[in-house]
Order: sequence, then C-alpha cells, then structure tokens
Amino acid sequence: MADPREESSDEEMKHTRRAEDMEPSEDTHTEDTEPSEDTHTEDTEPSEETHTEETHKSFRDLGVTEVLCEACDQLGWKKPTKIQIEAIPVALEGRDVIGLAETGSGKTGAFALPILQSLLASAQRLHTLVLTPTRELAFQIAEQFDALGSSIGVKTAVVVGGIDMMSQALVLAKKPHVVIATPGRLIDHLENTKGFNLRALKYLVMDEADRILNMDFESEVDKVLKVIPRDRRTFLFSATMTKKVQKLQRAALRDAVKCSVSTKYATVDKLQQYYIFIPSKYKDCYLVSILNELAGNSFMVFCGTCNNAQRVALLLRNLGITAIPLHGQMSQNKRLGALNKFKSKSRSVLLATDVASRGLDIPHVDCVINFDIPTHSKDYIHRVGRTARAGRSGKSITFVTQYDVELFQRIETLIGKKLPAFPTQEEEVMMLVERVSEAQRFARIEMKESSEKRKRPRAAEEEDGEQSSGVRKMVKGGSFRGTRGGGGFKRGR
Repeated sequence: MADPREESSDEEMKHTRRAEDMEPSEDTHTEDTEPSEDTHTEDTEPSEETHTEETHKSFRDLGVTEVLCEACDQLGWKKPTKIQIEAIPVALEGRDVIGLAETGSGKTGAFALPILQSLLASAQRLHTLVLTPTRELAFQIAEQFDALGSSIGVKTAVVVGGIDMMSQALVLAKKPHVVIATPGRLIDHLENTKGFNLRALKYLVMDEADRILNMDFESEVDKVLKVIPRDRRTFLFSATMTKKVQKLQRAALRDAVKCSVSTKYATVDKLQQYYIFIPSKYKDCYLVSILNELAGNSFMVFCGTCNNAQRVALLLRNLGITAIPLHGQMSQNKRLGALNKFKSKSRSVLLATDVASRGLDIPHVDCVINFDIPTHSKDYIHRVGRTARAGRSGKSITFVTQYDVELFQRIETLIGKKLPAFPTQEEEVMMLVERVSEAQRFARIEMKESSEKRKRPRAAEEEDGEQSSGVRKMVKGGSFRGTRGGGGFKRGR
C-alpha cells in the first residue's frame, strides 16, 4: 500500500471509476426515496435475475477492478457465484447489504472484494472490522483476505480468544487494514489495549450473523456498535435468517438492500442425504461399519458434546482409524493443529462439535456424518454444508435413534425433503460389537485418566491430543518441575 506507483494507479482507478459511476449514483438516488418498495422487489425476484445473468457474467462485469480480477483468477475463481452477482454491484454502490445464501456459495468473496476495492480507492488503516462466531472461521476469512489482497499489500489481523493478548496487541499497534475478530476478545482489546480504537472504521461485516447472536454475543455486539462510527457501511451475511438478525438489521443497517439467493432453507442439489434408523446402544458399531465401508473418503463426524467427540475419537484410534477431535475444550493451538492435519489429509476423520459446523471450507470433505442429531434443525443445514461445496458432490448420513425421531422429522420439514435410508447390513454390523465394546472400554479408561490429570493442581504438560485426550489444560504461572513418578510434584514458587 505504501508503494507510490500503486498509489498513483489507485488515483487513476478512482478517476475512471468516478466517471463510470456517475450514472449508478443517480440511479441509487432515485431508489433511496422509496427504500421499502425497493427492498421488497429485491426480495421477491432475486432468483430470476441471477438465472438469466449468471451465464455471461464475469467479475469485470460486476465492476471489480482489474487488480482484483487477476487475484480472483489466481485463486481459481473463474466466474462469480449467484450471491456475488447479487451483492457485489450493490456493495460497490456504497449501500448496506444483507446477504442470504446457502453455505459454500462464496459469501466471503461477496464482501471481501468490495472492501478491498474501497481500500484501493482510499487506503486507510483500521478500515474494516469482520466479526465471526468461531475462531477457525476468523482464520479462514483472514486467509481469503490475504490471498485476494496479496498483490495490493493488504495487512490483516486476527483477534480471537485462546491466543496471547499481548502478541495480538502488538499486531493491532501496527494498525492493520482489516481486523477479523470474535466479539468477546475484540471487546477485551477495546477496553484494555491502549491506543486501539475503531473510531475511523469504514466497513463492518458480520459473517454468520445469526450464530453470532445465538451464541449470546448480543451484549458484545451492542458494545461494538456503540464505539464505531454511525457513518459506515454494514454487511450482514448468513445462511439462515432469524428474528434476532432482523432485530440487529434494524439497529445497525440503514436503507439496506437484501440480496437473497435461497429464500427457503435449502441444502445444495449435489448433496446426497441419507439417514440410518438404529438403536442408540449400537451407534458406535454403525459408525465404525460406515467408516470401513466408505474407506478412502474423508469424513466429518459431528457430535453433540465435547466429551462425546473426544470419546469417539479415542475409540476410533483404538480401532486403528486415523481420527482427530476438534472442540471447544481444546487449546487454540491444538484446534488449529487438528484442522490443519485434517486439511492436509494426514487424518481421514475429523470429530467435531458445532464449533466446526459454520463456514469452514475444507474442499475435500466427502461425507458428513451426524453422529448426534442437531437439536436446532437449522444447524443441520450448516453441518451438511461442510461437504458438496462449490459445485462438488458429497454425502451426508444422519444417525437417528429411538430418541431422535421428532428432531429428525423437524429437519425433514425444514428442508422440505423426505430422506432415503442408507443401506446397511445389520449382520455385518453386529459382527463388530465385540471389537467395538473393547475399544469403548479403552476409550473410557483414557478419558478417566485425562480428566484426573486435569484435576491435579499442576498436571504434566506433555500429554498430547494425538496420544490420548487432546484436552490439555494450560498451567498458569511458573514452570513445571519434578518427575511424574514416585517423587510427585515439586512446587517452585
């Protein structure tokens, strides 16, 4: 950004864009007078528009500058997705946007490109704030911004919990252009980090806005809205719209345009969805059987609790299946490590809680298994959205036990489909019972040992998620000295 050549090219771009934008600006002026009708028409017929235009649209046609079009080519984005065709032109006009589209439809690109283009026009530090519900999603969005903005020298900072605040404060002191944060840690910095404020902010983005509010970040979001300027652009993006998001929309957006690609809660067409109706005591056996039957694919298995994710991971490891857990009780480094091992295909099964159900883009997930059925049926859409992304095909299998029938019927009503049963051979599954129950016993013992280890006042640090539990408690203050054998723990003050 500091390069004078780039600045001069920015100036040229700005002048040319001004000339081009003269007409749209009048256009928006006429729309502004009657916003209610405008948004209403956008609501009713967005899908027809996109179908007709989608075939011959490129990023250049949407008004994206040459530099960013080249960046898109390098990333392999040949043509814009439906939500990008809808949202980018509106965002470039300087309007607030509410983007509704199913997962895996390129929402990140829909807000990243207009923001980077605005940065090109007028470079400014602390220009954009992106709020996300989970830490992993924050890192992923930062990667996208870095990749798209690499040629123009965009600096990003990721501000999430589980990582040392001091090192984050140092990065923020350098005043990056884009801050990607989870709400809790951002408030910590706004309150405690000297010299850090967002008074000059130009863009606020909330990705997976409904989840940010469902995770009870409402008070944090209110605090953030109080300390940033009212004169800003706001983008809300989500796959599902809830009442809370509508409430937030009234508070944070002015004269917004709604760009919705999917009106009903839809799953992608290329996703084959199945269910298995099984007794709950044989869930583990059926899971092992399916993993063996579809061996060679990579799986994401969603569990209801951190404890269950951990237990199943240990059980599968005892049976020689390369599984790795990802949940909220792991330290942040472990979580990123687990994700990277799965992304690099050195592990074929990722056992996750709903921490991983939103926004994570792992291209090679072939099959999603809902080991524990989600209690909120909207979460089902997000979970199965981890596979069949960006036009690929994929499978999802939901385990339905005798206790889950009602929840399963709710999911079917929500997506408007009756799911077929996944074919399994009961006799073959029952042959696994002995081996699986043995592995369950070992997993229980390991879980018990690891929980005892965490209860000890200064538990040993070398326990690792790969060998045993992966739930490592960070020891506060002082270094651990002494042996784990007969000598016990020596406490050095």
